[in-house]
Amino acid sequence: MADNLKDIYSRDFLLELASKVETVYSGFQTTDFVAAVLDDNWSALSVRGRSKAIAEKLGYFLPPNYEDALEVLFKVAEDCSGFPYLFFPDFVTVFGHENRYWDLSMLALETFTRCSSSEFAIRPFLLNDPERTMKQMTQWALHSNEHVRRLASEGCRPRLPWAEALPLFKANPEPVLSILNLLKEDRSLYVRKSVANNLNDISKDHPDLILKTARTWLGISSDTDWIVRRGCRTLIKNTNPDIMTLFGYVLDPKVISNAKISSSPESVSLGEQSEFTYTITLELKEETNLRIEYAIDFVKSNGQGSRKAFHISDKTVTGKTTLTGVKRYKWNDLTTRRHYAGHHHIVLLVNGIEVAKTAVTLSV
Repeated sequence: MADNLKDIYSRDFLLELASKVETVYSGFQTTDFVAAVLDDNWSALSVRGRSKAIAEKLGYFLPPNYEDALEVLFKVAEDCSGFPYLFFPDFVTVFGHENRYWDLSMLALETFTRCSSSEFAIRPFLLNDPERTMKQMTQWALHSNEHVRRLASEGCRPRLPWAEALPLFKANPEPVLSILNLLKEDRSLYVRKSVANNLNDISKDHPDLILKTARTWLGISSDTDWIVRRGCRTLIKNTNPDIMTLFGYVLDPKVISNAKISSSPESVSLGEQSEFTYTITLELKEETNLRIEYAIDFVKSNGQGSRKAFHISDKTVTGKTTLTGVKRYKWNDLTTRRHYAGHHHIVLLVNGIEVAKTAVTLSV
């Protein structure tokens, strides 16, 4: 998540929020609330940290009774839509986790997710009481509102980015699949994207289970086919042989009559750019799906290589076909990748098969 995203929570934003709350709760102390939020720890907090901090501070300035505080938030929720208002469901996580508030907290998460998203806030409830919470999410999967149905899928993703992991569903995703099965033909693309992303999460721990699911779901409808294809994207990227076969990415290397990749320049310094030019000629008797990538075997600090593949194209072709293109790579250090001097191999991949290679010498 980009560092500057946290700046959405500016002083002006907090003042606008306080103004909205004041319209329905005259006892709200705007000046003290803003000062409490913008404390000495504020600048160091991440975007999610800031959302949670706002939720916590709201608890001090709204009515002390949880039910009464929620009533205030319910009244302003429709005027507080979008990503920044994740602190509404966060408020439920912080102050509504007790068993006596269960029904009210579920109603609150259902309400707030329509304007923002409760995908993060539901996870502590899943960790604390997975069976009861999954029953609630099963009901949400049948809801008339697409935002609520999406919550049923997005909230139980085993590997939801920027959220607490769900180890129980990493180990056994069957309860998750039972919810996804209810949503596999959903009329909303918003929901279908979530279902696909959930399948992709599961595939990282249980590829065979996702292969079985894919075989069962394929052919139900074009929308479900789209979900399955997107849900298997990591398995395709990793060239899982069964998934490659299922989606028609079968390729006999003998059909490739020519494949080349070249680099210009052949030697670069840190911060400079390489240009990779590739050509592939194939003679296919049948329609075939092709996933074309180039990969760099990055030299690491210990001298060993670490491969990273970069997507070029994904297409269906038949007959004699020549594919050409140019890709560029800038040798800049990133927070997730540091470059080291040495001879970096560049490989052209077709359906995971190495068909050509070149090299770049990097100076640091």
